[in-house]
Amino acid sequence: MGPSSAFDAVSALEVLRARYAGQLPASLDDLAGPVRGRVDLPLHVVWSGVRSFDLDRPRLRMSLYRTVLAEGLREDMVTYLNRDLLLDQWPVLRTLISRPIREVWEARFPELTGRAAAAA
Repeated sequence: MGPSSAFDAVSALEVLRARYAGQLPASLDDLAGPVRGRVDLPLHVVWSGVRSFDLDRPRLRMSLYRTVLAEGLREDMVTYLNRDLLLDQWPVLRTLISRPIREVWEARFPELTGRAAAAA
């Protein structure tokens, strides 16, 4: 990897971090999404594949959270994610999402990092 390739990789990571940081809610308390039942995500979040998720099924709930964290806008975060579910799932969820997403969420919300450390 030449010098410009290393620079390009760092630049790409910074662009991703900035993108994800711009989608964060002001507070985890803003995450007032549902805790049970079926959720249908809009096309701007899921443009192919499964769009309907049953929150009562842990694997589908985890998949919904991964998708919204990666593809959702700030409005989607507060509409589809729930604070308590996010905190409960974070120790596993953080291993399933990309590093830039994990870094911006944990930097903004230290209580997520505490959850992950407690579960380790």
